[in-house]
Amino acid sequence: MVMRYLGVLWLLFLFFSCATSGAGSGVGENPAERIHLPIPRIPERIMGKGLVPSGDLASFLLSANPQGDADFVKTLTGYYIQEADLEGVNHDIAFAQMCLETGFLKYGNLATPDMNNFCGLGSISEAEPGERFPNPQIGVRAQIQHLKGYASADPLVQDLVDPRFKWIPRGSAGTIHDLAGKWATDPDYGDKIAGILRRLYAFAFDR
Repeated sequence: MVMRYLGVLWLLFLFFSCATSGAGSGVGENPAERIHLPIPRIPERIMGKGLVPSGDLASFLLSANPQGDADFVKTLTGYYIQEADLEGVNHDIAFAQMCLETGFLKYGNLATPDMNNFCGLGSISEAEPGERFPNPQIGVRAQIQHLKGYASADPLVQDLVDPRFKWIPRGSAGTIHDLAGKWATDPDYGDKIAGILRRLYAFAFDR
């Protein structure tokens, strides 16, 4: 009888131990228990350090474009972090610009997916739809180099792949708002990038 009583106590001990440890690992799964981090200030200066990790960049884009190729998107966001960090460009800004220019990879304007042109480089008209790049990583690299060309007079770290780099007035657009009238004719171009950044930060830091 004593042995059976001790056995029951042991089973109860194991049950409550597992329940307690499981509760700790599930924090954040219940919306009421989620930790809401302060949303960072929206960056304006193009040169700098991005904050959002690759996985959150990919999840954000796929939330806006559920038909996107998840594997491709994950690889692409990795390129944005890698290429931007090498040149000292804020990868959050470069990524947000790509989302704006491609409609979250839905396209529909002059550039098409096979061009690997994620930022509208050279996209002028149907006769001049834009530059083509051999693969997505080089396309991202060209965008990063073009952004750095506008934002800084510092030399490039990587070999030049941006065919339009030579026409950039170096250091003439230090912020996303300065790109209006330079990168794009749209006077609200910087505000539109900022709007995507605001959505991105709310997605990554307040969920």
